[in-house]
Amino acid sequence: MVRVRFAPSPTGSLHLGSALTAVANRRFADERGGVIVLRIDDTDVARTDPEAEAGILHDLEWLGVRFDEGPIRQSERSLLYDQAAETLLALGAAEQDEDGSVRFILGHRPTLVRADGRATYHLASVVDDVELGITHVIRGKDLEPSREIHEALARALRATPPEYVHHGLILGPDGAKLSKRHGAASVADLREQGIPAEAVRLYLEELDLPRHDVHLDPARIRRLAVEAIAALSDEELAARTGAPPAVVPALRGARDLAEAGRIAAAILEPPAAGLVTEAAAPTLARFRDLLERANGDLSPVTAKEILRELKAVGGDLGSLRLALTGAERGPELWTVVLALPRAEALRRIDAAL
Repeated sequence: MVRVRFAPSPTGSLHLGSALTAVANRRFADERGGVIVLRIDDTDVARTDPEAEAGILHDLEWLGVRFDEGPIRQSERSLLYDQAAETLLALGAAEQDEDGSVRFILGHRPTLVRADGRATYHLASVVDDVELGITHVIRGKDLEPSREIHEALARALRATPPEYVHHGLILGPDGAKLSKRHGAASVADLREQGIPAEAVRLYLEELDLPRHDVHLDPARIRRLAVEAIAALSDEELAARTGAPPAVVPALRGARDLAEAGRIAAAILEPPAAGLVTEAAAPTLARFRDLLERANGDLSPVTAKEILRELKAVGGDLGSLRLALTGAERGPELWTVVLALPRAEALRRIDAAL
């Protein structure tokens, strides 16, 4: 059976490049009826952030990347690494320095065990891959230089190395290493910008396993965000923005969830008074009359009919928008009329009058 793993280091937020690796591993396992293991590579105590693991798990859950096994933490598996180091020393494949550190004598003589007794990335990673039965290691090409060492280590431990697949990295639009100055470097950055999880996941799936480095495409992510919002049910969009269901029609044109939240707030929060001119008074008074005469709860059809009647008599719809929202632009006016409770709409009209 195919067994793959995703092994982030808890040193900070989940980088988009790491998210690409996670999505690629999940997809690889799913397409082959396999299993994916979540392993936390936390052997580097100096760089490990105690809060980072929880953040990474949250990011993965938000992306919808599930795991069949784990999380397995390397910090809890030191006995396995000690035993592997002793085996390598006994077989003559490693040697111990005067300070107590252990080095692999093949290749570039990398350190396997630090002087303080902690296993390095090379030893811990290979031992875990062997012990967990990993058949394929799918990771970024920045780790490709480790491949020769890891294969040699596995063989020295009398194990068959997994098959290694190294994919291209995600770079900034300018070709430099992806960072916050490019607008987004992590999953958390995109979430804070209001990009739906579905859009981020689909973008990463579209990249698949790039053979070469790829440049982050913010425009593509934005297009996917618009499509994702359009596909959400009214209930889901209301839940994600914290807006009442009646406001949802006004949010459909939003480019991201953050913008949708701002639109909802602009509608629901009372606008500043005194924005309309006296010339708009007949329009506002007529709107007030039509709104009071509407039977029952407003429907989209009723809201559109009210505005259509105002427009037919030359009503100043711009001033009506100002009275209701305090803004000159925004979502379609009928969605604003529909979203506002009747009493609140009347109160705003009275304040403007």
